[in-house]
Amino acid sequence: MVVIVSDAPSVIDEVRAVVDDGENEIVELRDGAQVRDVVEYDPPDLVITDCQVQNMGGIAVALDLKLEESGGRIPHVPVLVLLDRRPDVFLAKRAAAEGYLVKPLDPIRLRRAVTALLAGGTFHDESFRPFTAAAR
Repeated sequence: MVVIVSDAPSVIDEVRAVVDDGENEIVELRDGAQVRDVVEYDPPDLVITDCQVQNMGGIAVALDLKLEESGGRIPHVPVLVLLDRRPDVFLAKRAAAEGYLVKPLDPIRLRRAVTALLAGGTFHDESFRPFTAAAR
C-alpha cells in the first residue's frame, strides 16, 4: 500500500500515474494529520507527502512518524517528501525523511525515488543543487 498526501489534485494525479501499477493499493489523503491513523491501522509500504498540505505538511508528517516510531508506537514507514524548492532539502533531512524530490516532478525521478524507497533504500534528489565552484 502506498499513501499519497496532498490537497492539490494535480500532485495526486502525477504521483498516482507513476505509482499505480495495478499491484499497489493507493490511499489518497488530503490532510497530513490523517497519516498516523492510517499507519496505526494498516502500515503502508510508503508514504508520499507534499511539502505543503493544509494543517500538517510533509515535513511535519515525516517528523510525526519518526517520533512515533522511536517511541515504539508504530512500525517504520519510509517517507518521500515532495519539496517546493531546493532550500527545503535542509528541512527534509532534519525530519529524517528517507527520500525527497524537488518540484517540478517528472515521472523518471519519481519512479526512481519510489523504487528505491520500496526496496528499503533512500533517494536524495540532486536536481537544482547549487553548483560549487573550486576556490582559486
